[in-house]
Amino acid sequence: MKDVNRLLWLLAGMLLGGLIYGLYLGNVRPAYAANDRHEDYVMCTGVVYSTRPGRGRAQSPLEGVWLLDYRSGKLLGTLIDRYEGKLYGWSEVDLVAEFGIPPRKPDVHFLMTTGSVTYNQAALYVAETSTGKFAVYTMGPRGDNIPGVTIRRHDMTTFRK
Repeated sequence: MKDVNRLLWLLAGMLLGGLIYGLYLGNVRPAYAANDRHEDYVMCTGVVYSTRPGRGRAQSPLEGVWLLDYRSGKLLGTLIDRYEGKLYGWSEVDLVAEFGIPPRKPDVHFLMTTGSVTYNQAALYVAETSTGKFAVYTMGPRGDNIPGVTIRRHDMTTFRK
């Protein structure tokens, strides 16, 4: 009888352990990285909602890729057409001029991340720590039926006095 009780408790423990393990694995969510950096480069991604006349799809979400190049002081942006698997081409913004940074300033540090401003439209938030300036950008396809990307700055402010 004592051996039967031990066997029942062992089986109950194994069953409970298996149930807890199964519930734990059932709630695992994939990590979606939106930012990455390597040496003098920072990259972010975000959804861009566009109108694409003449392609059978009036509106189509595209993937936007932002690349900040510290060496040149440029913010680059492109779109990826998920149906055709092609890049739209790169557009660029001169961050040195935008943020009013003196040339060759050694302590320039940019931070950037994307966020959602509306359904299927990401914005890029860029902060520069030495000047204390903060800017908001969006991008989309050019509006003149020429392949390419337009980057638009919406606002710039300071986060430090």
